[in-house]
Amino acid sequence: MTALALRGTLWMGDVPLIRNLSIDMPAGRWSCLLGPSGIGKSSIARLIAGLPGPQRLEGALRTHDGLPLAGRVALMAQGGQLLPWADLVANVTVGARLRGARPDVARARALLAQAGLSGLEARRPTALSGGQQQRVALARVLMEDAPVVLLDEPFSALDTATRLAMQDLAARMLTGRTVILITHDPLEALRLADRAWLLGDAGAQPLALPETPAPRDFRAPEVLTAQAALLARLQGDAACGV
Repeated sequence: MTALALRGTLWMGDVPLIRNLSIDMPAGRWSCLLGPSGIGKSSIARLIAGLPGPQRLEGALRTHDGLPLAGRVALMAQGGQLLPWADLVANVTVGARLRGARPDVARARALLAQAGLSGLEARRPTALSGGQQQRVALARVLMEDAPVVLLDEPFSALDTATRLAMQDLAARMLTGRTVILITHDPLEALRLADRAWLLGDAGAQPLALPETPAPRDFRAPEVLTAQAALLARLQGDAACGV
């Protein structure tokens, strides 16, 4: 398992996005980043994933073992980035094929079935709804078995009932992984996170979470109370222009 520590200032080109970042993401747990659009949540994901782009960190991203993150991270980016010409099994197993390994087709089919896509394996992504495409992308991330998993708005295209089911699936399948979840949904953060931060241009503020273990029951009184408090806080920040 891999723990991460992020310190410093996040820049987008010559523009500072978030100053004084201080985030410790524990090994084998879910860490959640919330914040307004454009604050830099996806840029942090790209930074952790080692992807090129205009984002840069003036500071340090460290692992607990001091080893590079390269080869240890799986990213589910916004939009899914599925291959439009490939069927669902080929999309889910693309990582193995890019590495020159034999794809585990049986496991890919099993993951697609768990994501509610049984019987659709031969379809192309263009024949699916947006929510179905998002579930294929989730299955592809689960297929990778990476110790660090980045989920950037992974359930945003799903209806409420399917979103809850996929949250539970991801929580179950990613047990023991270091997961960084990026979301705009306060309830999603409160259900899934072991640690959570609200990002603003002045830094990352830790959020109080219910003491019950994740994934939490969305109907639980402590979750509903925490959701109301977080929504009030977000509304207050928006009113202040934060």
